[in-house]
Amino acid sequence: MPDTSAAPRLIAPLRVSRLAARKPNQIALAPDAAACAAIANYLGITALRKFRFTGVLRPEGRSDWQLRADLGATVVQDCAVTLAPVTTRIDEQVTRRFLADMPQPEGLEVEMPEDDTAEPLGAEIDISALAIEALALALPAFPRAPGAELSPSGQVAHAPEGATPLPESPPKPFAALEALKSTLEQGSKPPRDNED
Repeated sequence: MPDTSAAPRLIAPLRVSRLAARKPNQIALAPDAAACAAIANYLGITALRKFRFTGVLRPEGRSDWQLRADLGATVVQDCAVTLAPVTTRIDEQVTRRFLADMPQPEGLEVEMPEDDTAEPLGAEIDISALAIEALALALPAFPRAPGAELSPSGQVAHAPEGATPLPESPPKPFAALEALKSTLEQGSKPPRDNED
């Protein structure tokens, strides 16, 4: 997971004290081409063609907040097998709950909370970092180009057009030395006497 503190900034963090406490706060992020390129570079992907993050941040109870948003993106990544470009459409629903009294973990061993949508509420809610984090989590871990598969031997079964295919069997770097050793041993043997 990338460090979201270094993520491109799409909008300034929202001050909780300035949020409307009696009505939903609308969220709409639609970065331009330059911002999409910065996000793609930050996430280490080939391209981010489209990116939208829209939703509603509303109060929940007396001091908590809930975000429900839709993430839509078109990403281009390298195929995990052939390195050919793979385009993927991502459509995800994102839910986050910001809790004012969320218990802090204690001790060296920390159990994962049952509710993975809950986060502690601070003075600000960083929608920009949250949107980019949601995109990073939604990216395919091993994108595959159509027809790209590994054969049972682990070799690439499909390669881009014009690429040199990998050998069927793995190279043996010491085979040439073995052949040289055998030749030298043959040449060093004393000649056999002709037996009549």
